[in-house]
Amino acid sequence: MKNNKVLLVIVIITAIALFFVFDLQRYLTIEFFRSQQTAISNYYSVHPLNTGIIFFFIYISVTGLSLPGAAIMTLIAGAIFGLLWGTIIVSFASTIGATIAFISSRFILKDYVQDRFSKNLKTINKGMERDGAFYLFTLRLVPLFPFFIINLVMGLTPIRLFTFFIVSQIGMLPVTIVYVITGTQIAKINSLSGILSPGLIIAFTLLGTFPLLAKKLVDISRAYRVYKNYKKPRKFDRNLIVIGAGSAGLVTAYIAAAIKAKVTLIEKHKMGGDCLNTGCVPSKALIRSARFLSQSRRAKEFGFKSANVEYDFADVMQRVQRIINTIEPHDSIDRYTKLGVECIQGEAKIKTPWSVEINGRMLTTQNIVIAAGARPFVPPITGLAQISYYTTDSIWNLRTLPKRLIVMGGGPVGCELAQCFARFGSQVTQIEMLPRLLLREDPEISKIVMSKFRQEGIEVHTNHKAKKVIIEDGKKTLVCESAGKDIRFEFDALLVAVGRKANTEGYGLEELNIPLTSQGTIEVNEYMQTVYPNIYACGDVAGPYQFTHMAAHQAWYASVNALFGKFRKFKVDYSIVPWATFTDPEIARAGLNEQEAKDQNIAYEITTYGIDDLDRAIADGEAHGLVKVLTVPGKDKILGVTIVGEHAADLITEYISAMRNKIGLNKILGTIHIYPTMAEANKYAAGNWKKAHAPKKLLHYIEKYHTWRRG
Repeated sequence: MKNNKVLLVIVIITAIALFFVFDLQRYLTIEFFRSQQTAISNYYSVHPLNTGIIFFFIYISVTGLSLPGAAIMTLIAGAIFGLLWGTIIVSFASTIGATIAFISSRFILKDYVQDRFSKNLKTINKGMERDGAFYLFTLRLVPLFPFFIINLVMGLTPIRLFTFFIVSQIGMLPVTIVYVITGTQIAKINSLSGILSPGLIIAFTLLGTFPLLAKKLVDISRAYRVYKNYKKPRKFDRNLIVIGAGSAGLVTAYIAAAIKAKVTLIEKHKMGGDCLNTGCVPSKALIRSARFLSQSRRAKEFGFKSANVEYDFADVMQRVQRIINTIEPHDSIDRYTKLGVECIQGEAKIKTPWSVEINGRMLTTQNIVIAAGARPFVPPITGLAQISYYTTDSIWNLRTLPKRLIVMGGGPVGCELAQCFARFGSQVTQIEMLPRLLLREDPEISKIVMSKFRQEGIEVHTNHKAKKVIIEDGKKTLVCESAGKDIRFEFDALLVAVGRKANTEGYGLEELNIPLTSQGTIEVNEYMQTVYPNIYACGDVAGPYQFTHMAAHQAWYASVNALFGKFRKFKVDYSIVPWATFTDPEIARAGLNEQEAKDQNIAYEITTYGIDDLDRAIADGEAHGLVKVLTVPGKDKILGVTIVGEHAADLITEYISAMRNKIGLNKILGTIHIYPTMAEANKYAAGNWKKAHAPKKLLHYIEKYHTWRRG
């Protein structure tokens, strides 16, 4: 079998090489056909069958070998054979050639690709087994990619050969007809005036508008498939129903109300979602208190002999609650009702694509936006259920500081809370199963944070996988596996902070067969639409970024597309995604970091600036951290930025704006930055890039010029 594959590869490569070596492509051009049109037409009139057979097998060879020229040959077929026979010949030849390419790809590469990337292809294979024929039909009807790529890629999937052949035959037929019609008109051009003939104008109009018409047809077909079991109401109570009143839901409802749509917002728990009640707001309030306590211990650094802070942890947690209560009116039912949003407390249940049941009432709506958020993920650890562990939802109920606290998880949330509790005086042990904390950051960035944590007394244990929780003699112990050995950690309290799971159960997704991704989030397209075109999802429940600011970003697209998608839809923009980890030192990112650039094989240059050299940082006693900028090699175009240090999340905004507006480092360098500020770090980073790209030869001649001027 292996020898057969090698032989086939050699044959294909040889055939393709001969095609280009002998420049056979010149025969597959309109110019060549026009120069030989009379001779070809005369031969066809005498030998119609031979001409058709020869053309048929040449077309099969071109498409079977994935050579350029199939589109031109389709036009030529119309010019030679006319609409009927041109369509018949090309339709069957193109399908047979595509099938040959499909079989070759499958025979040579499928086993290797499926074995090598089995985990990554699980979702794709499942989708192909379920809807492969429709996917292929869509690609054939609306050619998003060249047909030869579709042929080769489909060979690597589980789609059946017979299905591929039949769907390709049907799917390519409309495109073939349009091209053949255009070819029949091109054949009639004998002078410049022929370019303006009505027939050719109509043909080119068909050629230009067909993709749009085909896409519309596919949309109609897709909608029919998902809606066929439901009866659409003639009238609707509302324009939009939003499920979930977290960041995504609130922004969606706000936009809808602002543009005078009738919108209903349903929340089963608390307005504001986890960001207000258990996430961003309480964590930042706690971080601020912990930071004040940490700074008080550095009194001598700031010229004080001593500073003593007395506190009760219960009072600190009460302050956190006061902060929540202060911000709560911003997200309240009262405020949103005044904005024009109908707010309903209760559990929503989507019954049909246009109806939602709430508190025994059935509401009809043109569109639905799902913004149900996420909840803490709790891994299946033996014995964990036997203890009263904490998550990022329940940790805010603490009023007594744990003496020994284990934090499971080395992501942003786990790191933020581990440092907070350590600063309040808990003996914190942080457990992470991966090789380092904050794995999505560059290694040296993780190292900075881990070093700081260890300086502050946090026991950081990476490459430790939690196995079980046991209770012996009243003592609670977490057993972890590391390097094949069991390691035990006693604790008084355990915080599980290993990630979040999208809320996808209990409100109708299962009944409507709305598919989920392999990450457990709702599957949406680039317009935030689910499999039902009028049902959208945004925020944590949709992913891929579980950040409050990204939830608000997605909400704009979901609301605008839901309300105005009949006229124009907008693709969600993930080109520049910023985020921050609010540890001390703070970490902020936008665009690519170095490890992502390497993984994606993107060429880059690195420019860094050490904040320990910045005047304001020195004056503030915060002279640590760096600015790390990735740029296109030889150019000042910014690919991504990572900042570590004081107020990093604020400093990154200048780079976010620069990247969004395609501003390079030269213009950042030329921007006046107030002295002395932390923001000057951005300017100095740009200055370092400029120094590295200084025109050395030009400077050499300028030096000579100045020497000459001195006499």
